[in-house]
Amino acid sequence: METRAARGRNRRQNGEGLGKKQQEQPAGEGNTETHRAPDLVKWTRHMEAVKTQLLEQAQEQLVELMDRAMWEAMKSYPQQDKSLLSTPPTSSSKTHGSSFGKRKVFILRKSLLDELMEVQHFRTIYHMFIAGLCVFIISTLAIDIIDEGRLGLELDLLIFSFGQLPLALITWVPMFLSTLLVPYQALRLWARPATGGIWMLGAGLGCVLLAAHVALLCLLPIHVAVECQLPPASRSVLVFEQVRLLMKSYSFLREAVPGVHCARGGKGTGAPSFSSYLYFLFCPTLIYRETYPRTPNIRWNYVAKNFAQTLGCLLYACFILGRLCVPVFANMSKEPFSTRALVLSILHAMVPGIFMLLLIFFAFLHCWLNAFAEMLRFGDRMFYRDWWNSTSFSNYYRTWNVVVHDWLYSYVYQDGLWLLGGRARGAAMLGTFLISAMVHEYIFCFVLGFFYPVILMLFLGFGGLLNFAMNDRNTGPAWNVLMWTLLFLGQGIQVSLYCQEWYAQRHCPLSQTTFWGLVTPRSWSCHP
Repeated sequence: METRAARGRNRRQNGEGLGKKQQEQPAGEGNTETHRAPDLVKWTRHMEAVKTQLLEQAQEQLVELMDRAMWEAMKSYPQQDKSLLSTPPTSSSKTHGSSFGKRKVFILRKSLLDELMEVQHFRTIYHMFIAGLCVFIISTLAIDIIDEGRLGLELDLLIFSFGQLPLALITWVPMFLSTLLVPYQALRLWARPATGGIWMLGAGLGCVLLAAHVALLCLLPIHVAVECQLPPASRSVLVFEQVRLLMKSYSFLREAVPGVHCARGGKGTGAPSFSSYLYFLFCPTLIYRETYPRTPNIRWNYVAKNFAQTLGCLLYACFILGRLCVPVFANMSKEPFSTRALVLSILHAMVPGIFMLLLIFFAFLHCWLNAFAEMLRFGDRMFYRDWWNSTSFSNYYRTWNVVVHDWLYSYVYQDGLWLLGGRARGAAMLGTFLISAMVHEYIFCFVLGFFYPVILMLFLGFGGLLNFAMNDRNTGPAWNVLMWTLLFLGQGIQVSLYCQEWYAQRHCPLSQTTFWGLVTPRSWSCHP
């Protein structure tokens, strides 16, 4: 009781003292509180913005945790029940289980760079690249004025690269029409009821149509590119569309044929709708589904921004090649070959090579694909992952181009495991690696117009060894530094050797066309 009474007296004394102090405050301090009011409002608004940002981050983390929980729950199903999970849920993990791996599931998500661009520090890095482009343009104008007394941008390389582009676009039309009509019609022929010889005739006709479709896609672009001597950029349009349409055709048939087979047995839904197939031909994915997650509206300013950034990257690449590569390699093939000159040229090509790699990544995998995804309201924008943080080349190959990786994983690696009985994972991985390397080499050969297996040797030789030597268990920062160093070196080798061969092909044309003359690098013996 005495203690409580003492506490009461202390509280009354403190209250009286506080009241006296408040009475003794001068009038000027009230004005100070009034002046502090705007600062308090600003601080309140800042805290509200921070609260909103924290709530958004917490929501994203919660969604990710729920996705992981659902994925773990799906993995816990018995093996025979996993077939019930064939329909992708609207919000779940990225993939779900199958007999020999994971099946792609599409969900609503933004591209990683779009998320990072919301942070001011990353926007500053983007601004630095824009400033670099401005410096290239200003330096080009200044050199033209000082050396030649005229004002103009050197766009000769860009104009040359996209020469005969209308012819390439005209060639694309029959390629697209064949892809639009033939695979779907072949599937409809296979989906007809089995009535003896009539079904066999229809199935055989579908196979003939598909063979003609594949022949058209394979031969028409090559014929036009060789006969009309298309320049590199126009060739790129044809070869990328050729590979894309072939991969989409295979994915559509690979995903739809099992459903048609089940429908003929009374268990499936039959052939998919033509509208879903048409949408698939344009949407930025190589994995066919009847439905995809869709965004509620189209942001046309976002579309225009991405197309403008793509054009800016093309100009940037032309300036880099014109200023850093052409002056070095244009006359190199005219000089005697020496190891010293080769090493110096590789070292010189490292910086423009890595710039070209970053520009290709940003222009195509981010800007171009996001522009089409936005126009089609395609919801899953994970076209790449954080490959720049990779500490192993196996992780780099998985995260650099997720669109192509998903196709290779689903239809080469997993189907290879199924054909081999699920026991030869090394053979399936090696087969996937080999097919990817051969397609990359074919694309380079098609675009440049000559055979020089630099990318094949780097992909299969050094890339294959590094894929197994630098595994995912190495997670320290030193491994990331090593990966970037090897990327610099690899890009320098590619730019140097391909540029030397390009000019050697023009300085030393073949007097007689032979097989060995076509497959032997001209830069090894060109000394005009």
